[in-house]
Amino acid sequence: MDLKQYEQAKFSMAELIRSAQAVDTQDQGLLSASRDLLMRLADDRFNLMLVGRFSRGKSTLINAILGAAHLPTGILPLTSVITTVRYGSRTQVVLNFIDRQLRQEIPLARLAEYVTQQSNPGNVKNVAYAEIELPVELLRRGVFFVDSPGLGSAIAENTQTTERFFPEADAFVLITSYDSPLSDEENRALYRIRGTDKTLFVIVNKQDTVDENERQQVLDYVKSQLERFSFQRTPQVFSVSAQKALQAKQAQEPDRVVESGILQFEEELLRFLIEERAEAFLSNMYDRIKDFLLERRNLEKQIERRPVYELLLDRLRELREPEGEPSFAEGRHYATEDVSAQISLELEQRSGCRICGEVLDAVFHFLSKHQYDLVINREAQREHATRGGFCSLHTWQYENISSPYGVCNAYPELAHRMAAELQNVAARGDGPAWTTEGITHLGGSQDTCQVCQVRVEAERKAVEEGVIALQRPGASLNGRLPAFCLLHLAMVVGHLGKGQTAETLLSAHAQFFERMAEDAQRYALRHDALRRHLTSEEERRASQLMLLMLASHRSLCAPWNVQTLF
Repeated sequence: MDLKQYEQAKFSMAELIRSAQAVDTQDQGLLSASRDLLMRLADDRFNLMLVGRFSRGKSTLINAILGAAHLPTGILPLTSVITTVRYGSRTQVVLNFIDRQLRQEIPLARLAEYVTQQSNPGNVKNVAYAEIELPVELLRRGVFFVDSPGLGSAIAENTQTTERFFPEADAFVLITSYDSPLSDEENRALYRIRGTDKTLFVIVNKQDTVDENERQQVLDYVKSQLERFSFQRTPQVFSVSAQKALQAKQAQEPDRVVESGILQFEEELLRFLIEERAEAFLSNMYDRIKDFLLERRNLEKQIERRPVYELLLDRLRELREPEGEPSFAEGRHYATEDVSAQISLELEQRSGCRICGEVLDAVFHFLSKHQYDLVINREAQREHATRGGFCSLHTWQYENISSPYGVCNAYPELAHRMAAELQNVAARGDGPAWTTEGITHLGGSQDTCQVCQVRVEAERKAVEEGVIALQRPGASLNGRLPAFCLLHLAMVVGHLGKGQTAETLLSAHAQFFERMAEDAQRYALRHDALRRHLTSEEERRASQLMLLMLASHRSLCAPWNVQTLF
């Protein structure tokens, strides 16, 4: 199991709870109990709290784990403000205030204005906590980094604020350093952490400032000091250079990443998240759902519905014990999800698909010009009438950018022609025209519609240009490829033929469709659990984006195109 599989397990539980809700939609007790379970699933988050003196490198360590310099470093000691790092569709900071409910969004570059003693002395701006939102894959799985105010600064409230948050933490990372390991303030924090009975990781940072002999002496000292606290589970100690780890990841130098010591910590952190914390959460939810279903099944008024609950209990057992699933401890290797190492897709802003966007532009530009010609140009009106007008789809697109005055100038010629044609059909009394199909063909179709011809030509050109761009050397070196809807992906891959470029493009789209599905599942779960305020921008857009990428933009979906989608 990895974090992705863990999340899918939660989605499967949510589906089962929804099935239970549907047993009797009028039963308020059933709806209330099932909603409570959904709320527990939706609220699931892992608070990893970082504790240590100021200037120990907490922000640098978070940056190193996330693989990029997202958080500002080197700023003055924090005021009495907890700063969390969570997932967001775009990089920003959301400020929560003590004296008002409204939240304020600011750029990350302005964070110091609200969380430093210099710009916010004594927290006169009443910031309760700051949430840094980053589009990083690890955070998308429910991991929250909690960057606490530095211990031992001149601001007494800092230590109090940090300690008040201890009960909210799921695990702790104490960050000390080789220049002055385990200060008095950090030792005091260790006593408080021990009382929480939560998992603790200890990192000795800045290993690049000492030689091998000094390093071992400090590590031995730290381990001996930890023994004095009599933790139920002995904390693991890691030697790290967060700065070197960050630099190595940014430079994509794996050997230097290993030398920094960060991988050992990441491996153990992910093992803890999956083997201990995630399994404990799923096991707890399994028991809660089982008790819920058994209680409903055993109610006297539910006798006629007992077979349904038995089926739901069987489904729950299948979720708990899937066939052929290896145990969590069988030779499992853990690694943080590095989204930067994957090929991602660059979405066209309006339509998702790059080619859909180019075709939309071509159609709009043609209609913008042609609707003017239809008002003033007699020859354009005659040709329009001869063709039977536009097809149904493009008739209404024309209407969107035209006006009643424009239509009343452009369409009388077509209406007169249609009257004559229908009169001819009525007078003839038999023959091919005297059929549903014959009458329908009097109007515009794909074969006669001028806009359809523009659309087809624009689509052909966009596909060819897209293929040429993809075949250029180093086309995906920046880690991004254009996104295509299913119809246009088929066209592009058909032109590319078998090969590495097509395989990379298909793999990137497979990851993207998987991501859309997960965003949709999160949205549905948070919607059912009345937790819509927790949804990200991507989750809110998932329903529209899925349809765009599966069926192309609605302005391009004429009936004859829909038939070719699948």
